[in-house]
Amino acid sequence: MLLDRFAGGWSVDRAVVDTRAGADGHLSGTARFEPTGDGSLAYVESGVLTFGGHVSPAGRRLLLRGAGGRSVDVLFGDGRFFYRFDLVDDRWTGEHPCAEDIYTMTGRFLDADRFEEIWHALGPSKDYRLTTTYRRSAS
Repeated sequence: MLLDRFAGGWSVDRAVVDTRAGADGHLSGTARFEPTGDGSLAYVESGVLTFGGHVSPAGRRLLLRGAGGRSVDVLFGDGRFFYRFDLVDDRWTGEHPCAEDIYTMTGRFLDADRFEEIWHALGPSKDYRLTTTYRRSAS
């Protein structure tokens, strides 16, 4: 199945570069992609974000749902649409407009147990890049 490659537990290592704020940060944590029973995967991330001298817990919830063929819809935790991507040759791209800002994403499997996503948010109020490496956990 299309989403099976993501299923399970992962370590999360995310570099944050905020050009507008002139600050860098880092998130270290874990993520799980859990089957929901309808073929979708619930994504739950938790970690610690260090940014601009501040340290705080961070997390997010998403839902990945097959959208036909090689397409995947990603929804926010509350069910609102976030973006769609097509998984082709172990690579994917996505885009999410947010007011006047635009978020673009590229992802790729590095091997069976690692994948990477790079998000770039750009617009009148944002200019930052998130580079995340996921490594499959033993459990």
